[in-house]
Amino acid sequence: MVAKIFSAALKGLESQVIEVEVACNKGLRSFNIVGLGDKAITESKERVSQAIKSIKLSPPQAQAKRILVNLAPADLKKEGSLYDLAIALGYLLASKQVRFNPQGKLILGELALDGSLKPIKGVLSFSFLAQKEGFGEIILPKENAKEAGLVNLQERQRKIKIIGAENLAEVISYLEGKKEIPESKVDPQQLKRNFQKFEIDFGWIKGQLHTKRGLEIAAAGAHNVLLQGPPGTGKTLLAKAIVSILPQPSFEEILELTKIYSIAGLLPKERPFLNQRPFRAPHHTSSEVSLIGGGSPPKPGEITLAHRGILFLDEFPEFHRDVLESLRQPIEEGEIAIQRAKYILTFPAKFTLIAAANPCPCGYFGDPEKECTCTASQIASYRRKLSGPLIDRIDIFCWVPSLKYSDLISPDKEGQSQEIRKKVGRAREIQRERFKKEGILTNSEMKIPQIKKYCQIDSSSQNILRKYVDKGLLSARGYHRVLKVARTIADLEGREKILTDDISEALSYRLREG
Repeated sequence: MVAKIFSAALKGLESQVIEVEVACNKGLRSFNIVGLGDKAITESKERVSQAIKSIKLSPPQAQAKRILVNLAPADLKKEGSLYDLAIALGYLLASKQVRFNPQGKLILGELALDGSLKPIKGVLSFSFLAQKEGFGEIILPKENAKEAGLVNLQERQRKIKIIGAENLAEVISYLEGKKEIPESKVDPQQLKRNFQKFEIDFGWIKGQLHTKRGLEIAAAGAHNVLLQGPPGTGKTLLAKAIVSILPQPSFEEILELTKIYSIAGLLPKERPFLNQRPFRAPHHTSSEVSLIGGGSPPKPGEITLAHRGILFLDEFPEFHRDVLESLRQPIEEGEIAIQRAKYILTFPAKFTLIAAANPCPCGYFGDPEKECTCTASQIASYRRKLSGPLIDRIDIFCWVPSLKYSDLISPDKEGQSQEIRKKVGRAREIQRERFKKEGILTNSEMKIPQIKKYCQIDSSSQNILRKYVDKGLLSARGYHRVLKVARTIADLEGREKILTDDISEALSYRLREG
């Protein structure tokens, strides 16, 4: 007899249905798994056998039969232990030890030796697959049930039944109709709660008004920022503080972030969703693969983990040149295409880049108080690490000067973060409404047709920009980025029209110090 159970495999951030076929025939005692599985799948034979034995049923090794498991399609490489439950149920069905109808059910889960179910990665992606492919229910470990239930919170989408089980015996009892397992549901109000505790509050930052205004604009429109200044002036502190003024993600963004972090195995254990914008700060020794993604099996990199949030690169020029150059395409496109001999995967990468750098190796070039000890060649070599095309993709340049003693002892501005966060949230809402038919969420994502449509300026503003472009101070890309920033400044003030002052302020953040 041949039994067929439906499971799934991850392909990047998406997933695909896998048919777990189990044949149980007369012959020499054997238990084999075919279908291009990895080592974890090969070892599944031992886990499945012991789990079945622990619930007092006859395992494959006790049967004088030839048992063959095929994971179809056979040409797709499969990884992980999530097929344990499907293989076990398929064997029990094929050997006629249990009876149930497997149609319309997507089954996933790793088995422990005592038959209990262990949590798996990528559950939300599998739930979307079940919904898309017409499955009526998805059976999986209890610890993953709430994450899977997020799919049912979508409006105008078909609901699926989420069954979270604790062990193999409970799954069998449920499938045979001997036991009812309550369907797992998620309280929508949980998604609206802010669990985030900010390490650094924006109101704690003393002075640096020009830079704080630049970061406010960056938060409102998701613009890229380069912070430059002497050591110890607060560049890292400012970058970490921006998280405290970012608005909470929308429901669609929560689903997007949860799917990414679930596949990466980084979801917090205390809650099965991510309702805060990520802040990623990789070390400057990070490799290209760790930053952009890839590997075997392919995994999302830091730029994808920072999707809809902040990617902070401290000591920007110290990153390897090829690592920095690999950021050019994802900054422009908002996604990264990873091409290898056997696969092509696309990961989302709509992050806000915040880079921090010293102006020279010693850090004091252009400082009015301390003398720079670097030679001209050292400064030139340091700056050559940042290529023109990469720097041209940054919207806002901020010089972070040294503070005076009077600034350091000034009182904290209580409530400043909440005020700015509300202002940024209103600006984001204006953008969401503006772009609801465009398929984008923020001003930084605008392409040229949208810039022409939504960033119209008067003749006075055009004259100012003409001077900068004709003098070679602005490239074509820089011109469009100035318009995007000016659009965000107008949104922060709640204005539909872009004024000359908005253009002037945007240009002031385009000019680099030193």
